[in-house]
Amino acid sequence: MHLKTNVTEFILLGLSQDPIKKRIVFVSFLIFYLGTLLGNFLIVATIKTSRALGSPMYFFLFYLSLSDTCFSTCIAPRMIVDALLKNATISFNECILQIFSLHFFGCLEIFILIIMALDRYVAICKPLHYMTIMNRRVCKALVAVAWVGSCVHSLTQIFLTLSLPFCGPNVIDHYVCDLQPLLNLACADTYRINLLLVSNSGAICTVSFVMLMFSYVVILHHLKNHSKEDRKKALSTCISHITAVILFFGPCIFIYTRPATTFSMDKMISVFYTIGTPLINPLIYTLRNAEVKNAMRKLWSNKLFSGGEI
Repeated sequence: MHLKTNVTEFILLGLSQDPIKKRIVFVSFLIFYLGTLLGNFLIVATIKTSRALGSPMYFFLFYLSLSDTCFSTCIAPRMIVDALLKNATISFNECILQIFSLHFFGCLEIFILIIMALDRYVAICKPLHYMTIMNRRVCKALVAVAWVGSCVHSLTQIFLTLSLPFCGPNVIDHYVCDLQPLLNLACADTYRINLLLVSNSGAICTVSFVMLMFSYVVILHHLKNHSKEDRKKALSTCISHITAVILFFGPCIFIYTRPATTFSMDKMISVFYTIGTPLINPLIYTLRNAEVKNAMRKLWSNKLFSGGEI
């Protein structure tokens, strides 16, 4: 399939070609990326070292933070470096790798969010059987299925990309290599590929979003039968999850569920879910979660105390 193209590299236009705006992009997104790494590292380290956060919910939160970190890392570093260059280029093979990693970790995040909704459903609607149903083996199996499903989805994106012939134009009006902007460069009819893209990425985003919203409606309905204290705690957790879901799925649905038409707002909307969501998620899951905040305080106060003794 690769033989169909004589394009060896692509030029990424990024968010702007204006030198001043490029400096602003460099500084802003360097801060965003470092904030993403710090926030998700704190969650990963806290969950890994705290015995108080041993429930399935935090097991899945660990993998959500991990996928957030990887999702941001496959985009942000190149974007930050490209902002310093006059002409940012990416080789064909690097482009394929970026498409794979972008869709792998993005899809993994979707599946983890679905698993977290399932976990909350069992915890609230089947509390007496919660630890039996969501035992460690089941949790690991669910995460393994999420990884395999993400891999299948990403390989599909690669197959669709490699089926496109590129014979001339190589300027991508975007800051990231993705199948959507590449469709505009293909020297062939892309209607069928675009249809497959919408039925793959678009369907995953839309169906997953509907499933998640429906599951939380069911969960919130069941909360009526719980005590005021339990209701308050469960509601806080559910609102965190719903916020994360809306922030991630809104832009994804806009990008992947329509024909291959480019809008001027596409790049900024993509920034929101590729750079913004991984940065915001740690705040959502810590600021609204007393257990995580307490565990973080204990962890870092112990670190400081032990450091002081040394």
